[in-house]
Amino acid sequence: MSLSIGIVGLPNVGKSTLFNALTKKSVPAENFPFCTIDPSVGVIAVPDERLDALSNLSNSQKIIPAIVEFVDIAGLVKGASEGEGLGNKFLSNIREVDAIVEVVRIFDDTNIAHINGTIDPFDDIEVINLELIMADFQTVTKRLSNMEKEVRSGDKNALSEYDVLKKIEQALIAGKLANSLELDERERVATKQINLLTMKPILYVLNKKSDGINIDDIQDERYKRLMNFLENSNAIWVEVDANVENELKDVSNNDKLEFRREFGIFESGIDNLIRKSYKLLNLITYFTTGADETRAWTILRGTTAPSAGAAIHTDFKDKFIRAEIISYEKLIEAGSYASAREKGWTRTEGKEYVVQDGDVVEFKI
Repeated sequence: MSLSIGIVGLPNVGKSTLFNALTKKSVPAENFPFCTIDPSVGVIAVPDERLDALSNLSNSQKIIPAIVEFVDIAGLVKGASEGEGLGNKFLSNIREVDAIVEVVRIFDDTNIAHINGTIDPFDDIEVINLELIMADFQTVTKRLSNMEKEVRSGDKNALSEYDVLKKIEQALIAGKLANSLELDERERVATKQINLLTMKPILYVLNKKSDGINIDDIQDERYKRLMNFLENSNAIWVEVDANVENELKDVSNNDKLEFRREFGIFESGIDNLIRKSYKLLNLITYFTTGADETRAWTILRGTTAPSAGAAIHTDFKDKFIRAEIISYEKLIEAGSYASAREKGWTRTEGKEYVVQDGDVVEFKI
């Protein structure tokens, strides 16, 4: 399935540097606002060590990982919802993605200008989220106004949509994101056509700097306010040193560990970011493996076997009979499909089976 995540933030917080590190693709990342005007797009492999193990087991000729598309979007400024800066372009670009990565700086560095003149990541988040809220408020109020005639006529679908939009309108007035509301499936379907910005899931990226003054190290009031917000809103976040990750993007895998030791960063922030982005979208991976290829397939959590098969080809859904399933762990433990079948570890599942993360699947049609 095709998925895209927009990287957003105020100017000069490290968005394009992060994008470069993610994609190994060179886009402008200069020290002035609005360097990124047209969104750059990169297709990123989801890191998954299970692929290599399955490929070795099957002696596959090639490996095809799951992918996520990242979009580097123009820097936002206060007033974007009213057209300030590149606001209209920003909002148009972000409306097209499935999820949002918000990048904020958590380091002080006088050599890198900040549009507000001071570093306060919580304030940055408030500016970005308020612009998204204001843009959504305009969308919701316009839709409510346009559907008055349908509501007066007693149209059931219109009444259902009207009720949920009024609920969202009140949340937006209170300064809350639409995704903070607990909506049932019917309510979510009713709002889907207007594609609200604040309904999209958000991952917050806290951009550090190895030779800078990081507020998480000094634990000052700015950091406490940031953590209170993230924890109280049940947000998903990750810390990344975008500059270090960008410098390491062209370093061979054998040399990366030594460089990471030098920088004091022992885990790939980029890999962690990609995995959390995957989780943000409520996605899981299942595998197919054989002599030709070992491949990771992306599906939503809770997908049944026939619908999961549609990720490969519609025939696997339309003509589904059954699927042979074994968990990744059990297949690796067995050492081969033949051994797994001898042990009785493979099983046949029907149309109602919900595919689990790490399932290795062979569809029968």
